[in-house]
Amino acid sequence: MQTDNTLIENLIKKLEAASLEEKLIFLAEEFNHSITFSSSLGLEDQAISHAILSQSLQIPIFFLDTGRHFEETYEVLHLTNARYQTKIQAYHPNYEDIETLLNQKGPNSFYNSIEDRKECCHIRKVNPLQRALAGKKCWVTGIRKEQSENRNQMQAVEWDEGNQILKVHPIFDWSEEQLNSYIQKNQIPTNYLHKKGFPSIGCAPCTRAVKEGESARSGRWWWEQDSQLECGLHTK
Repeated sequence: MQTDNTLIENLIKKLEAASLEEKLIFLAEEFNHSITFSSSLGLEDQAISHAILSQSLQIPIFFLDTGRHFEETYEVLHLTNARYQTKIQAYHPNYEDIETLLNQKGPNSFYNSIEDRKECCHIRKVNPLQRALAGKKCWVTGIRKEQSENRNQMQAVEWDEGNQILKVHPIFDWSEEQLNSYIQKNQIPTNYLHKKGFPSIGCAPCTRAVKEGESARSGRWWWEQDSQLECGLHTK
């Protein structure tokens, strides 16, 4: 599949004045059976999952289970499945790739260098993502521009050249206040770690609480001072 700027611009115009629910209804109809949503079970993704599941939209939801998540993250997965009577599909890394990585470099090679960390992310997240996106034309994400300087440079609808897929960020322009209000109003299950200073939650060894005044993404791979703080899922 290929796209052009005109298609992206038209989609942005159609979606910009719509509510979250309206955006997802439109996308489900526009990309019938060729759309999917990736959830990390964070606040943004829980809001979108609620909008999808409460309306019984035909947008499958998947979760990349790296094998190194916090126990609190798995609890959110359990609570979400129970609340909405659903089964979010988990994608796991290839066990042979994990065995090779651990045998050659050990369990914490990601601390050694940016290259080693990206290798771990590629095995545990990027490769499973490619399987999850296979055959799809539209990938919905929970990206918000407030999350980081890098994400502020993105736009609400984009073409992902690496995965050859259209990406839509339906709450791209939402403020943190809007997000929290939506979560509270709908009593959506959330990760307890958010209350302990974790705005962005990934793998346990690679995530810490943030300090006051730090960006939401600064708790991810905090030892990488020059990194864009991305795992490879949301790069051009």
